[in-house]
Amino acid sequence: MALTPQNNEAFLREVDDELRRDQLMTFWERYGRWTIAAIVLALAAFGGVLYWQHHQREAAGVQGEQLQAAYDSLGSGQTDAAAKALAPIAASDRDGYKALALMTEADILLSKKQDKAAAAKFAGIAADTGIAQPFRDLALIRQTVAEYDALKPQVVIERLRALAVPGNAYFGSAGELVAIAYLDSGRKDLAGQLFGQLAQNDAVPDSIRQRAVQMAGTMGVATDASGTADVRIVRPAAQPKEAPAQ
Repeated sequence: MALTPQNNEAFLREVDDELRRDQLMTFWERYGRWTIAAIVLALAAFGGVLYWQHHQREAAGVQGEQLQAAYDSLGSGQTDAAAKALAPIAASDRDGYKALALMTEADILLSKKQDKAAAAKFAGIAADTGIAQPFRDLALIRQTVAEYDALKPQVVIERLRALAVPGNAYFGSAGELVAIAYLDSGRKDLAGQLFGQLAQNDAVPDSIRQRAVQMAGTMGVATDASGTADVRIVRPAAQPKEAPAQ
């Protein structure tokens, strides 16, 4: 007996559904366990990421509290207690807290007149590529301050030249050191120009600008009453030559 179009369509749909069930069963029998394992692994990995992020936030909070405790100890003159609190932070893998802890340890050494040890610690920070560049630049400046008296002026100039430029975040500190090194090396012209730039730069801290204005003035760099400086070096006018005797 021939099937009507409606019955034929229903029959084909039933066959198609049965075929899909067979294919699904075959796939499940072949790959079912691996699919479950993949899903479990993906969920475990996702859970691991969430746990790691949570752990990192908790660790950062703990280290922040430890660092504050160290600063509190320093504020009350308890340097040994501060050093003990700083030690685990300085050995951590969180570069921001690590850099702050290491520089604070170096400051403690400076307070104890251990300049060489402090300079070495600052140098270690400056050379650590795992620490953010602003911390490294600051450490390089602090290192130079700690050992300035033992350095030749040219070493200071070469070391800090890249930082002693307008626009750099540490132009004030680095520029003042380089200007003094120019002065120590007999380059009064370059020292005067740099002190003049420091004096007229609004981004430079006021204390450094005030010193720069004073230094610039002693070297003939014109400074107006408002404290800004003209970086042009002012030289005495040449004396007119006397007419030869007749």
